[in-house]
Amino acid sequence: MAIQLNHLYASTWQHGQHTKQFLFTSTKTRPLQISAVMPSNAKLLIQSGVVRPISPKEAVPAMKSEGFVLLDIRPEWEREKARVSGSLHVPLFVEDKDYSPITLLKKWVHFGYIGLWTGQNFTMFNPDFVQQVEQAVPDKDTKLLVACGEGLRSMMATSKLHEGGYKNLGWLAGGFNRAAEDDFPGVEGKEKLQYATIGGVSYYFLQLLLLLQGVGKSN
Repeated sequence: MAIQLNHLYASTWQHGQHTKQFLFTSTKTRPLQISAVMPSNAKLLIQSGVVRPISPKEAVPAMKSEGFVLLDIRPEWEREKARVSGSLHVPLFVEDKDYSPITLLKKWVHFGYIGLWTGQNFTMFNPDFVQQVEQAVPDKDTKLLVACGEGLRSMMATSKLHEGGYKNLGWLAGGFNRAAEDDFPGVEGKEKLQYATIGGVSYYFLQLLLLLQGVGKSN
């Protein structure tokens, strides 16, 4: 399966924290590979076929013809920038509002190394994630297409939902960052869907890159 590469950064998982590494890349197609940095149980679910990978281009047809419900698990500040109309929203990560000395130190380090560059808040796992999904979708036979920006967080979410009893799960392969302009026709927000995860200093580099690309095309 080949899907469009539109995003400008890669994600890594380290000691349970979600960090981003900014990469300038050109738009091209490449085969989707399941990254080794994904949690092992999540990899097994997709490799065994228990969780179905669905590319952004296949997402809307799967929603229309097969009844998949799009579940956006990105944090609120990403969803505010761009979101698919009618999608459900339950964040897998929420802002860590603990103000103990140790957490404040972690937040300071996070801001210096990650937050300033990406604009991402210091987050923690949402302890009520599965329960909140159950409130929104009580029927566990519902087909859920779980989505995030780049695909790693949504893979973790499918693992948690599978453990919680949801069996008809799809994974938006590569996340919204791999979506082409016309993959999701109903998009709300001030940013393009594939750029919603980019913030901080990285956002200004993105704007500069897009400007230079536009100038290059005009010439």
